[in-house]
Amino acid sequence: MIQIDDAGSGSLIGGTCIGAMRVETGEFYYEILPIELYSKNAFRKKLYLDYVIEIVQRCFKELEVGGDEKIEVCRGYMFDKLRKWFKNENYNYESVTITDPLQTKIEDTFEKYTISLGLPKDYIRYTKYPFHFHTLLKWVYSDYENRTKLCKTGWKSWAKYGNLKTEISYDIIEKSNYLCLKCGKPIEDNSKVRIIKYTSNREATIYVHSSCTVESLQGETDTKCKEAK
Repeated sequence: MIQIDDAGSGSLIGGTCIGAMRVETGEFYYEILPIELYSKNAFRKKLYLDYVIEIVQRCFKELEVGGDEKIEVCRGYMFDKLRKWFKNENYNYESVTITDPLQTKIEDTFEKYTISLGLPKDYIRYTKYPFHFHTLLKWVYSDYENRTKLCKTGWKSWAKYGNLKTEISYDIIEKSNYLCLKCGKPIEDNSKVRIIKYTSNREATIYVHSSCTVESLQGETDTKCKEAK
């Protein structure tokens, strides 16, 4: 049996992870929907729904999925066109709520993907809402010029909060338990910091090293993979 799920469709940062697992063997295949599909025009046309079908077609080829193999697909909107394709192609599918092991596997895969984009591991693992919009917005405004290209800019929430006025100042932090949201490293006690303030749904304050010049993009990341036990 094949199960299909997604992760990251609600994250401001990055594309969306589409993954499939053969339950009996643990074989896992995933791809990341390109962030370009979340630009304003592409998102309005919902081109990402067509791309999901392309990913699943490649997945089925890799995993050698037969026409009689049972398929369980997440009920979410990401698979609206895929379900129609399944029906037209006479696949044996059912819409269900996906649970473990695929749910945890695909969420972990998306987390690793966002870390590869530069999002600090500690920031997402020790934040109450790791992929909450306004949590990620602070990370974006910490290095705005570089990180806007990683955002789902077709969202209405981005249109509302993606070009806010910022106030910049500098100060010394005597006692610090902050991470620099530009480089991801701790801000030491008695450090000079650059302070970025803006107001979205509430006032936000960001601290970065005053001399931090680290680029937010950490290089290319694999966007598709097949794993087999």
